[in-house]
Order: sequence, then structure tokens, then C-alpha cells
Amino acid sequence: MAVTALLSFVVTTQADRQVAAAQHTNEAIGFLKAAHSEARVADTALTSVFKSGQVSLIGTGSAFSNHIARVYTNVTSAAEGNAAGRPGLTQIQFVQGQLTTCLRLADAAVRDYARTGRDGVRAAHNALTDDRQRDRTRHPVPGTGGLTASLDDLKATEQNALDKQRHSRWLDAAYVWPLLVGPAAIMLLLVLATGYVLAQHFRRYIGLRLPLALLATTAVGIGTGTAVLTDLDPQHLAEHPLARTPVTLTLALALLATAAALTYLAYRPRLAEYRFPRS
Repeated sequence: MAVTALLSFVVTTQADRQVAAAQHTNEAIGFLKAAHSEARVADTALTSVFKSGQVSLIGTGSAFSNHIARVYTNVTSAAEGNAAGRPGLTQIQFVQGQLTTCLRLADAAVRDYARTGRDGVRAAHNALTDDRQRDRTRHPVPGTGGLTASLDDLKATEQNALDKQRHSRWLDAAYVWPLLVGPAAIMLLLVLATGYVLAQHFRRYIGLRLPLALLATTAVGIGTGTAVLTDLDPQHLAEHPLARTPVTLTLALALLATAAALTYLAYRPRLAEYRFPRS
């Protein structure tokens, strides 16, 4: 019973941590998608400014500045949910550096428009939305494109981390079920062995206390596994709402305490029969 209680606590705690981590990573990916969309809109806004012919008066324009600011905000928010460790942090810093470069080139294109013309504008657009270069096998090379390409690279890195979190062993039925049902299976063998010894050597029946204790222990293991695994959504981003509520935990502890009491009461008469007087 103690082992079942300990394993149930460990499994529910670890599963809850994995689900929470996956949720944070999924939110970070959502921020990166939003940043990518804002960068595309900023590029469009910059194009509109240069087409207006009012570059010397309005500069890069408020629309461009606002969308770039949202890109920065979304990337900063995504950094809080980074699950890719040092590689993810390095890519985030690289994206932030590219964002600074985009602002610098856009300002330079406006300031030097009379001298650089379309070349400066093209450099600003490339910094925002240029495609990645490709190797000899025509596969894109990470870190060689514009801001939007780098955001795609970062999103792919975080997605890989999310996939690992979603396939954690603490969310894997093949790993969790043996942990939770194993103690009950061992207890079943002990109950059967006890029943065999009583029947063969003492001509007595085992009674109902041990089977009831076994039933209570099994119920806790199966209930914990069901709460942790059965109602996980397909992406393992949410678990059963009753998995870690105080009522559920109290009920599980009450069942295990009852099982322990029943086991003690079942074996107490047998132990008393073999108690030798003190010499």
C-alpha cells in the first residue's frame, strides 16, 4: 500500500509537470507564429511607405514601427517558454539581433533614400523576409534567411522540444501502467500464497479482509492511471481535471489506509497464534 501511494504520487506529479511544460512550450510556439505574422505585415507596411512618396516626411511610418514592436514583444514572450535549452536560447538571441538589424536597415533606407534608392529598400526587405539559402541537395540552410526565416527555424526547434515533452515516459501508458498496477499484482500473489498456506496446512479460508484490501489497492492504481492517461488530449496538453484535486488525493489515501487496516486485521489472528511466551 505504501509503494502504491508513493508511485501514485510520483506519477501524478511528474505527469502534471510534463503537461504544464508542454503547455508553456505550445504557448511559446503560438507567440512565434504571431511574431512571424507581424513581421510579414511590417514588411507590407514598409512597402506602402516607400510607395507613398512621403518617405522624407513620415519615415518608416507608425504602422511599421508598431508591427516591429509586436514582433519583439512576441519573441520576448516566447523566450519565457523556451524548452529547447541552450540551442533555443541562442536562436532567440539571434532573432532579436536580426530584429535590431531590420530596424537599422529600414531607418538607413529612409535616411539615405535619395542616395541609395531601391537598393536600400531592397536590403531592408531582405532582412525581413529573405528566403533561406539552400545547400547542394536543395535543402534550406538554417540561419541564412531573413527575420521570418529565422522565426521559422526557431519555431521548428521549439516544436521538436514540444514533441519530446509530449512523448515523455510519464505520459506513456506502457511505462505508467506497470508502475501503478505492479504493486497490486505483487499483492495478489501474496494473497494467493496466503490463501494456499491457510487452506493446505490449517484447513482455513482466507476470509474477505485480504481480498478487500487487494481490491482497494488495485482501485487506487487503476484510478490514478486512468486519471493521468485516459483523458489526455491528442497532443498531451491537458489531463483529466480530477487528476490532482484534493478530493481525489484524499479518496486515494483513504482507500490505501483502509487497505492497510484490513491487511493488519487479516494477519493479526495468525500472528497471535504464533506468539511465544517470554522465557
